[in-house]
Amino acid sequence: MSKELEAFIEYLVVIKGLSKNSIEFYKRDLIQFEEFIKKSIINASSEDVIEFLSTIKKTNDSQIINQRTINRKLSSINSFFKFAYKEDWTNQKIKIPQLKPPKSLPKFLTNEDIKKGIELIDIDNWIGLRDKALILFLYATGLRVSEAMNAKKDDIEDGWIRVRSGKGDKQRVVPIAGVALEVLNDYLYKRIHVNDYLFINARGSKLSRISAFNITKKYLNVSPHVLRHSFATSLVLGGADLRVVQELLGHSSLLTTQIYTHIQKENLFKTVEEYHPLKEF
Repeated sequence: MSKELEAFIEYLVVIKGLSKNSIEFYKRDLIQFEEFIKKSIINASSEDVIEFLSTIKKTNDSQIINQRTINRKLSSINSFFKFAYKEDWTNQKIKIPQLKPPKSLPKFLTNEDIKKGIELIDIDNWIGLRDKALILFLYATGLRVSEAMNAKKDDIEDGWIRVRSGKGDKQRVVPIAGVALEVLNDYLYKRIHVNDYLFINARGSKLSRISAFNITKKYLNVSPHVLRHSFATSLVLGGADLRVVQELLGHSSLLTTQIYTHIQKENLFKTVEEYHPLKEF
């Protein structure tokens, strides 16, 4: 370890008072860098840094983890040179911008996953019918759980649901798939309480968001929001236009909807990889 690096580590311990783990990360990253360039770290150039970072291999856990590792090592190097500049050890600042990790893909369920979950529901009573209707309704419409809980019977007309309580008080209309509508009507016909809201609890009051969460967690082991992602993902993979999906989800900006293009690209890649004849060339 060079004397400059030793001084920096001492600065982190005495002046900055960082935790033992944080100091260990700095020390390990900077020693690794110094060993890579085979000279004192104070003599490193921006090109040395870039070359060093390019050698970091991807982990098995995904590109996101790899970029976090790169950013941590880069942060250690930039911190050292900021310190060195203040100490007048060098007249240059090596400042390389960190990588921006890609957005993680939203979790979603397949059609088969949802079918298996629904099969667990006992529909011999109206509560079971409600649970099945709720899951299918969320999956068929992509509504936010708050929107679904505020939906009323009068909001449904000719197979469409008018969402009056959307984010930002924006209204939209969304079609309801036939299967989901059929189960919903069956539940509404057989429930024993009178209430304008679509989904109610055993006492006849409007179903709460927590109760909706408990229902989807019980049968699918996910939150209601995952059904919204499942709705959007199924449309994108089926070839739906992104602007149509944006309208159905009630996103104010297409940028919010564009996260689903990652899923579309991944699916296209897997399709080419599996079916293209060059795989056996």
